Amino acid sequence: MQITDDQTKALTNAGLNLIAQALTIYDSDLRLAVCNAPFQSMFDLPDRLVTPGAPFEDTIRHLAGTGEYGEVGDVDAFVAERVEQARAFVPHYMERTRSNGRTISVEGSPLPQGGWVTVYTDITNTKRQEALLRARSDALSDQLLSHAEQLAATNRQLEATITALEEAKRQVTESEARTRLTTEMMPAHIAHVDASGHYIYSNRRLSSVMPGRPSNIYGLHISDALGAAAYARIKPALTQAYAGSPAVIEFTHDESARRIRGAFTPDGRGGVYILSMDITEETQTRVALQQTLKRELASRMISGLAHDFSNLLTIILGMQSKLARLPDMPPQAGELIEGTLAAARRGGTLLSSIADVTEPRALRPVATDPAALMSELSTLAAPTLPPKCALVVRNDVPEGAVLLDKGRVQDALLNLILNARDACGARGTITLTQRLVHDTWIEWVIHDTGPGFAPSALERGVEPFFTTKGSEGSGLGLSMVYDMTKSSGGDLRLSNAPEGGAQISLRLPYRAAVPATTGLVLLVEDTTDIRAVVRDMLMDQGHSVIEATSADEATALIADLPDIALVLSDIQLSGEGTGIDLARRVGSSLPLLLMTSLPPDHPLFVEAQTLAPVLRKPFEKDDLQALIAPLKATAP
Repeated sequence: MQITDDQTKALTNAGLNLIAQALTIYDSDLRLAVCNAPFQSMFDLPDRLVTPGAPFEDTIRHLAGTGEYGEVGDVDAFVAERVEQARAFVPHYMERTRSNGRTISVEGSPLPQGGWVTVYTDITNTKRQEALLRARSDALSDQLLSHAEQLAATNRQLEATITALEEAKRQVTESEARTRLTTEMMPAHIAHVDASGHYIYSNRRLSSVMPGRPSNIYGLHISDALGAAAYARIKPALTQAYAGSPAVIEFTHDESARRIRGAFTPDGRGGVYILSMDITEETQTRVALQQTLKRELASRMISGLAHDFSNLLTIILGMQSKLARLPDMPPQAGELIEGTLAAARRGGTLLSSIADVTEPRALRPVATDPAALMSELSTLAAPTLPPKCALVVRNDVPEGAVLLDKGRVQDALLNLILNARDACGARGTITLTQRLVHDTWIEWVIHDTGPGFAPSALERGVEPFFTTKGSEGSGLGLSMVYDMTKSSGGDLRLSNAPEGGAQISLRLPYRAAVPATTGLVLLVEDTTDIRAVVRDMLMDQGHSVIEATSADEATALIADLPDIALVLSDIQLSGEGTGIDLARRVGSSLPLLLMTSLPPDHPLFVEAQTLAPVLRKPFEKDDLQALIAPLKATAP
């Protein structure tokens, strides 16, 4: 059975009330946060002064009025002095005799987040025993009495020291927890291995960087955690780090086809710190940028040459046409003129192809149905094939739209199919397979039953103007496919299949087409796990999500981002301000929905319902959608 917040609070209060000493905790604003029943009974306080939020100043004024501090001339001055001392609070221990004749000890300790905790102990009986001991001092030596008093004082100081050490331990534990939480939130694998290669620290992000590997790897050897293939890739860099020199390496993880960057830093004590990141998208972008820069350089070099050659070809075509119209031309001159005109026209076509390769063309990815893409490609390619040359198309991509520049991909695949047709000749089979590679790439493999690639073609096949077709080929077709692939951040590989024939693998980054968003939602929740769950619910409904952990942070985001369409906030938040305060700040400018685990009769719950719809935790996606829909329908 899950314990609610109210049950937890009740158990805590019951435990505090069982303590013999009186206890109070005041916050940094000098308002009562927690007290137990002995505190009220010890000082005979009214209920209003033992209610959370009661001002410290009111309590001091009440005690001064009841004579707790003896004769006080100027009560206001006395209260002001005590309040000022409280604001500059320091750890202390003191003993004083009350107006009723009983003696109490007062021990106070500040809290790291502001405020302090104070424990009041009735030591009347202890003092009476000390007085009795003094009364019998004629039977005891002065030295023994002094030692007893020193021992009692030392014990009290020791108790204060133990309390301080426990508080320090608590703060260290909280710091460690915050550090671990920070490392878990980072999109990288952070780890520390000892001199033997075993993990002595690791966050749980290895499986997100290298899918298929375990998350809990504490105590494992690095070779077991990464797998044999990945360990072989990083071993040289790890060895360098063990030798005392930092190292950085990039490699492709075979199991997921992702590109990984690993940084290895010596810790100075024989171990190594490791930072691993998935840089697949970064690598794809870098490849595309490099190809764009190459194209721009080639475009600047070729554009001038193309302009001059175009002029020359225009002159040649004009002069040859004029020459053909001259009278009394010998019969053989006509053939020579026609050959010259054909060569000039081919030169013009070649210049146009060069322009197609070098001119800047922006990618225009759109949501594309992979199955429909293959069907259309088969329809386009079939009429160009000889009767005894078959095209077999296989689609192994699951249903769902993919972001592709459909026109350029279709042109590239058609170009590769036509090249395979030329390699097969009058008869043969061309197989086109479309598939996903570990949800990282979408890949097309074209295999033909022709003679395969010559060694020179494998080495230089993607170079501009390289051709094995003699005068019939321009040498730009495969180069244009390569340019399109690299411009998209992909990869093109030429090989000969083991069973014979040429094989070309074209890979592009796999980007699933996300349904159109239904709006940007600001999610305000200070608990990490709850925030992650609600974020997934919103994204499943098609929303874009931006997050905040406090009312102040949310207010700043609303001011900076005019596209926010809805605010979903918890009522109880860390820091200054609550979800109710945020609702008042937003007013009617944005649709707002509040959520909470408080019971319906709680004062904050009741107040929240006057400002916005309130969703009780726990809830499911349908519950959330049921409240969001009417809010959006009535949004200003």
